[in-house]
Amino acid sequence: MEVLREDVALANRIAHREGLVTAFGHVSGRVPGTDTFLMPARAAPMFARLDTLLLLDCEGNVLEGDGRPNSEFWIHARIYAARSDVGAVVHVHGHACVVLGQIGQTVRSLHNSGAVLGRVPVFPRAGLIRSRALGDAVAAELGGGSAILLRGHGANVAERDVRRAMVMACWLEEAAHLQLEALAAAGGDAARVCFYDDQEIARLAEELGDDVPIARAWDYYAARA
Repeated sequence: MEVLREDVALANRIAHREGLVTAFGHVSGRVPGTDTFLMPARAAPMFARLDTLLLLDCEGNVLEGDGRPNSEFWIHARIYAARSDVGAVVHVHGHACVVLGQIGQTVRSLHNSGAVLGRVPVFPRAGLIRSRALGDAVAAELGGGSAILLRGHGANVAERDVRRAMVMACWLEEAAHLQLEALAAAGGDAARVCFYDDQEIARLAEELGDDVPIARAWDYYAARA
């Protein structure tokens, strides 16, 4: 439990350091074997510390800790409720992800790290996710995937643990930046961009998606934070 608390607090600070959040955004981690999760009390992610974490359940109840949860805690609560395989949820506001969603596109694989993410759907409703019903809708759109864009809002990543989820959130924004640069270089013509095909995505996901590359990337981002 102590390692989980440390990872959740550090992941929130990584999100800030990597420019994925400013005053808003949040990272949470499921307590293993339960339907409860840890996330910071309402504050900018850069201020996340062990003593600012709250324990919530999937119905949105605060079970432990001082303070109020972030208003979009339903993103986390309902993804955990829908997916027993998810051990961490990241909600960030990366600029490149926002831009792609607002030009009617989503993140596609055109570099090695981005291939780990697989298919990335887009949740079409603009606005904040401040109700159980909207949280359920986001979880349904995410399905069994690892990442989803929220149109005009940012992105969510859902993975089996905090470290993996945070690394994937960084790679998602990196992939979005590269895609925008590629589209600009191609004069806006997506047909001229050499995206990876399904076979290449599967191979690269296997090569880069195991624990060793993820651990190396986590150590890098953690040291920067």
